Amino acid sequence: MKKTVATFQEMKDKNEKITMVTSYDYSMAKLVDGAGIDGILVGDSLGMVTLGYEDTLSVTMDDMVHHTKAVSRGVKDAFIVADMPFLSYHLNTEETIKNAGRLIQEGHAHAVKLEGGMDILDHVKAIVKAQIPVMGHIGLTPQSVNVFGGFKVQGKSKEKIQQLIDDAKVLEDAGVFAIVIEGIPGEVARIITEEVSIPTIGIGAGKYCDGQILVVNDMLGMFSDFVPKFVKQYKNLKVDIHEAFENYITEVKAGTFPEEQHTFKINKEIIDEFK
Repeated sequence: MKKTVATFQEMKDKNEKITMVTSYDYSMAKLVDGAGIDGILVGDSLGMVTLGYEDTLSVTMDDMVHHTKAVSRGVKDAFIVADMPFLSYHLNTEETIKNAGRLIQEGHAHAVKLEGGMDILDHVKAIVKAQIPVMGHIGLTPQSVNVFGGFKVQGKSKEKIQQLIDDAKVLEDAGVFAIVIEGIPGEVARIITEEVSIPTIGIGAGKYCDGQILVVNDMLGMFSDFVPKFVKQYKNLKVDIHEAFENYITEVKAGTFPEEQHTFKINKEIIDEFK
């Protein structure tokens, strides 16, 4: 059944947990969607896990449109959210709406995600007014990594906790349909989740959020540059992938691959004419 913004709200209202993961290509998106996931985020985290950047800041609008297109081709039921990358919604509202529109019109996403709270409120309102669903993102916002001085847990003082609560409330008032909460203490995420009527999706924010999201490469053990504390590796595919490649190399060098069942046949009488 096709998921929508209404599906997310109904799930919160029924205390049914929402499941999301990231995806960046057709093949993985098809697998994730087939498993019954509620939502897929085409995250700008692709800059690190797919493109090999040190952070998300180098990801462009063209990168996001390209990967969102690929994901959308593999999805039938999941709700697709696309990240708006660094500087795609910071200059003016006209540029912001244009960039958000590209992810919907060209990338075929169902919604876009922006990082920030009160500081981006005008841009959120402009996108919502343009009839594009918006997902918020507060807490540890990776596009602000240089301001934070690294990937550090947020919301650990009274002032910062209040700021997070206020940001969540103004985002709800601005019309976002859900909010990602990243890298904050679990009890703080619980307070925020209780303070807003829209769904909260946690990543490194404990169990009290209305849903959870993980980077697919992290949870499958495919990205090993570093593993965040909040990640649970449900599989370590790196080991299996290495073994598969090693076996392939061994068999090709030994001449045992390809075998007869991997080879196309031709009528012997025809080929004999060339001998």
